[in-house]
Amino acid sequence: MTVPQCAPRSLNRGQSPTEPRPGIGSDSPTGVIKKYDDIIKSPEDKREYRGLHLANRLKVLLISDSTTDKSAAALDVNIGYLSDPDELPGLAHFCEHMLFLGTAKYPEENEYNKFLSAHGGSSNASTSSDHTTYYFDVLPQHLSGALDIFAQFFISPLFTESATGRELSAVNSEHEKNLSSDTWRLDQLNKSTADPKHPFHKFGTGNKDTLEIIPKEKGIDVRKELLKFHQKWYSANIMTLIVMGKESLDELEEIVVKLFSPVEDKSVTAPTWPDHPFPPDLRRKRAYCYPIKDLRTLSIDFPIPDTRKHYKSGPGHYLSHLLGHEGPGSLLSALKARGWCNSLVGGTRIGARGFAFFGVQVDLTEAGVDHIDEIVELVFQYVAMLKAQGPQRWVWEEQRDLMALEFRFRDVQDARAAVVAHAHLLQDFPMQDILSAYYLMTEWRPDLIENLLGLLTPDNVRVGVVAKCFENKCTQTEPWYGTKYLQEDIDNETLEKWKSVKLNPEIHLPLPNEFIPARLELEKATDPTAEAIAPAIIKDTPLMRLWYKQDNEFLLPKAFITLELVSPLAYAEPAACGLASVWALLLRDALQQFAYAAELAGLRWSLGNAKHGLSITIDGYDDKQHVLLEKIIDHIVNFKTDPKRFEIMKETYIRAIKNFEAEQPYQHAVYQQAVCLSDVVWTRSQLLNSAETLTPEQLDEFSHKLVRKLHVEALMFGNLTRERAMAIADIVESKLPKDATPLLAQQLLLYREVEIEKGAWYVRSIDNGVHKSSCASLYYACGVRQARANVTLELLAHALSEPCFHVLRTQEQLGYIVFSGVRRSNGVQGLRIIVQSDRHPEYLEERIEKFIDGIEEYLENMSEEEFLKHRAALAAQRLERPKRLAIKASQLWSEITAQVYNFDRPRVEVDELNTVTKAELIDFFKKHVGPESPDRRKLSVYVVSTAEGGAGVDYKSEDDKKRQPVKIQDLVEFKSRRRLMPHPAPAASVPRKGAHCKL
Repeated sequence: MTVPQCAPRSLNRGQSPTEPRPGIGSDSPTGVIKKYDDIIKSPEDKREYRGLHLANRLKVLLISDSTTDKSAAALDVNIGYLSDPDELPGLAHFCEHMLFLGTAKYPEENEYNKFLSAHGGSSNASTSSDHTTYYFDVLPQHLSGALDIFAQFFISPLFTESATGRELSAVNSEHEKNLSSDTWRLDQLNKSTADPKHPFHKFGTGNKDTLEIIPKEKGIDVRKELLKFHQKWYSANIMTLIVMGKESLDELEEIVVKLFSPVEDKSVTAPTWPDHPFPPDLRRKRAYCYPIKDLRTLSIDFPIPDTRKHYKSGPGHYLSHLLGHEGPGSLLSALKARGWCNSLVGGTRIGARGFAFFGVQVDLTEAGVDHIDEIVELVFQYVAMLKAQGPQRWVWEEQRDLMALEFRFRDVQDARAAVVAHAHLLQDFPMQDILSAYYLMTEWRPDLIENLLGLLTPDNVRVGVVAKCFENKCTQTEPWYGTKYLQEDIDNETLEKWKSVKLNPEIHLPLPNEFIPARLELEKATDPTAEAIAPAIIKDTPLMRLWYKQDNEFLLPKAFITLELVSPLAYAEPAACGLASVWALLLRDALQQFAYAAELAGLRWSLGNAKHGLSITIDGYDDKQHVLLEKIIDHIVNFKTDPKRFEIMKETYIRAIKNFEAEQPYQHAVYQQAVCLSDVVWTRSQLLNSAETLTPEQLDEFSHKLVRKLHVEALMFGNLTRERAMAIADIVESKLPKDATPLLAQQLLLYREVEIEKGAWYVRSIDNGVHKSSCASLYYACGVRQARANVTLELLAHALSEPCFHVLRTQEQLGYIVFSGVRRSNGVQGLRIIVQSDRHPEYLEERIEKFIDGIEEYLENMSEEEFLKHRAALAAQRLERPKRLAIKASQLWSEITAQVYNFDRPRVEVDELNTVTKAELIDFFKKHVGPESPDRRKLSVYVVSTAEGGAGVDYKSEDDKKRQPVKIQDLVEFKSRRRLMPHPAPAASVPRKGAHCKL
């Protein structure tokens, strides 16, 4: 896999085929020094853009989209935790937390979140090494109101004493959540082994020690330091602002100039770090690391300079593309042939302004751990081949053309994603290139490729190996996370061997990409389904049913094809589930070489297994989708197990089951809830026990049977004619075995949910020894999904979301993770509240119930105006149009797989919602959630930390009179004595699948 040359993985890249128009100068209203109306955009992009430099030197990008369902804004400060004072690690991050909690103009702590919640919005922020980014989205008519509150963060934050003390607990809780996360541990280990004099060495999150206990001992006033940090660095001249709204560019400009001109320009210079944190004496190192999860990875890193200034030629992208390639002749194919690895990622990543890394990261097999030096040698053989071949213009041009294609036909980003993605970019690139910086490649610079290649040498290398087998070897301890590791010099003999590698004949450049689409026109013939809300069934045979809809909304040369190969064999027993999982892993593994070229050419594909069987999805340019789909179906139908790869994938599957133990406590709570409430579910221990004995012969027999006992349900949506869709479906069906037999209608029934009876309260409690945090998840069942109940429950969740977070997180500081919302499964729904905390789950339950106690009064006291705001915000949210073809297709598909077929759900349910009254909402709450209700059905899940410093198992409630729940000890016993909930009634009369069979 290729990592983008400079951007985080979430950023898109590509190239614009359009030419910039001449810039427009600065004859603008007061407050604006310069305007830019020459921003390069795709010819397909209907949004309008304008750049501004305000008088206070704030850089602004305005995006006007008259069709948007949401408005959004993001502000980036060009400063991060590398600028923390040495004696206060985590101060930049703490400052980010504090800005949400009151300003001189809006002193109320939850003013911002309350406003956004009431107007269909949401917000977040993040702190990285050299950036701090704040962002929100909101319903379009409330953009200026939200911007007014938001702007004050950067003008007059309060940093009140009480909020500072409380929010420190949230920062500490955030750090504690990460303590057992290998991602965070390895990231900090990399920093902690850097040059101690370089700011990259710092600990960026902060915790109670660094932000309270140690400063107190040293007589440092943290609140004063927060004010000082904000006063010093929060300066307009190192900020960028992106605002997107329904308003015209002129109107947006007027709002922004008025609200953000008061942000002070303190004429600070954002720091850069041209000296690398890994100078020559910290290279030629090998580090071993002992992980929490059973991981096996090898990272091969080379310190390099910041490459962003070369974005028009993309030397980093060129090398990432080749070293990360997965096709024939690639580094990955050579490693897989030896059985040493399953996947590989190659590319540049920015450390901070001024320095970067070029890395190759390899996911190791058990055998691979014993061949680290040979794997590194293969990397140097590939580098030697690239040096011998020299930069190839055709490779660069192929990338350039694919990126130009991606830019031209890129999917529309939703408002929030668009503003966040561009806030960073505006700090680094000229205004005209802000949309196209990671797309536009116009300069062929072989010299820059050679320079970068010249840095990928054994003298510059840092090698890191992560595996459980190094436990005894790892005698050093990283100070912040306690990670066990050992760093040593790489011996000269090994370095010399790497320096003198010979060319390896099995390694060569990739072939030209045959998946580049040749046809990019929109279909001329229109189908009746284009105007219809619902897709139509255009093929219905005993083995297959095809739903089809032509697109008339997104108008891109793309389509979405998804198939479910449904079989009762897939989840018949734990071993069958294991075989299906290993089969899916082996299929992806076998298809990787062929399908990688398709991925590069804009065809996303996935193949996975679930309870019902196998799922296949292909999404992207429609021109060559059928080629990829046919290849996938061939692999499935004609599957033959490779025993060597089987053992590797079986071990991967077993490791994934075991590694779930180290997931966050709240994920365990969600899993346990599903285990309690789903009628058929194999537990992790059952899956693990059965997995040990799986064999290649069993998989051959299983796959042979499954493809002969199945039903194929499919959806094709997008730039396809009915004839093309039918032709693809006919080919798929023709490839199925001739002796395949259709399923009976009973074999296609969906799984069901266990009923919690009225007035019941059950608790499921499990221990977790990995994390210090515990978790309580409370679920209040609200019955089968139907239109009115759906929207009333959603409205209740909407109204409770902000007060729940404000009370349990901001005020009571129970923990960093506080969540409330709707849970839906198997056609049944309810309200769920989750809190992850260092407190015991029983205590958390008491606090949640105390919060619930006050909700009736909160709803009673809610003014009609406030109630209508919540209702309108939810209605707007529900009517929000999908921005991408794939999202729209997923919505259609979920109706099909749930067998409910309510394709007009948003409109139908919003019509219901608009008649729900406040009294009805209160009645719904009182019946399903209210503590005194005889109808309340409640399931609590406790995940109790038995780790050192955890909440432990002993908790004594101070409330002796409280009602005691019934404990679920034996899952089979629990389920055998409960009824099952019915499924929702279908909204359309679609014949049952399997109806063609003779019953």
